[in-house]
Amino acid sequence: MQISPTPTKSAPNLLDRVRQTLRTNRYSPHTESAYVDWIKRYIRFHGVRHPQEMGAEEVKAFLSHLATEMNVAASTQNQAFSALLFLYQEVLKERLPWIDDIVRSKRPKKVPVVLTQDEARQVLSRMTGTPRLMAHLLYGSGLRVMECVRLRIKDVDLGYLQITLREGKGGRDRRTMVPVFLVGGLRKQIAKVAELHHEDLSAGAGEVNLPFALARKYPNAAKELGWQYFFPASRRAIATDPMTGRTWEQRHHIDERILQRAVKQAVREAGINKPASCHTFRHSFATHLLENGYDIRTVQELLGHKDVATTMIYTHVLNKPGLGVRSPLDQSRSF
Repeated sequence: MQISPTPTKSAPNLLDRVRQTLRTNRYSPHTESAYVDWIKRYIRFHGVRHPQEMGAEEVKAFLSHLATEMNVAASTQNQAFSALLFLYQEVLKERLPWIDDIVRSKRPKKVPVVLTQDEARQVLSRMTGTPRLMAHLLYGSGLRVMECVRLRIKDVDLGYLQITLREGKGGRDRRTMVPVFLVGGLRKQIAKVAELHHEDLSAGAGEVNLPFALARKYPNAAKELGWQYFFPASRRAIATDPMTGRTWEQRHHIDERILQRAVKQAVREAGINKPASCHTFRHSFATHLLENGYDIRTVQELLGHKDVATTMIYTHVLNKPGLGVRSPLDQSRSF
């Protein structure tokens, strides 16, 4: 794909610079993939012109196209805007005096989908195997899907009943609780991973990818049990270091789609008509803590929200019928 009006060989250089800058700033692989895709689409939309030749009008035209012709959600349009903002400010190092003139779509405020405690039990009871344990962590500890999938053995402390989430959303670490109910299942999972890891080491594998430059600082850490994924994939695969090109055989974490499909299937089998997903368990975790009388600051810390205003969306439970407000229909027998 040619994205430069000059030599063709410069075409991949821009995208390589984007990837390199994203990794330097410690963006997640999912964000990297999304940003690169939006930048490609932006360039193609304007006839494969170089971004340095374009500015406010081209950005506005692309965002308008997404909203009016592609009918994308506000969150999708804002992600595209963030990708272009990153391109111009962080990669091309251009000042953007026109950026304030671009109107961004406002995401509508939505009340989160929440399962009742009985509904949560119904869904969880219909799940089996590893997805069942993972779903219990989503609901019992308030984990996001990728936080659960990327969990490492060393970050689950069954002695102090706590989980440490590393480099979560926004690049922040946080701690949350381990439900006592899950201790037995988590111990069995650790034993299962230890046995699997022993088999991998015997086969000349057993090395897992480490974040940032830890592999150079601690050369042997990649083969230690503590760094193995808590929920490993069923098969080993060939991994490639994007920075050095080095390849090795490793056991990556389980594909998040396995968990997502299992939850969807369980929701259908339970006959629940709410649009529930994996993230619904996190919403339910926060809501049920507030229902049980825990203060919002505690819930904020457990969820890892930077601003308590984000956590405030769960206070809808404090005003729902049956808790704080009685319907007039319930106050009279004359009906």
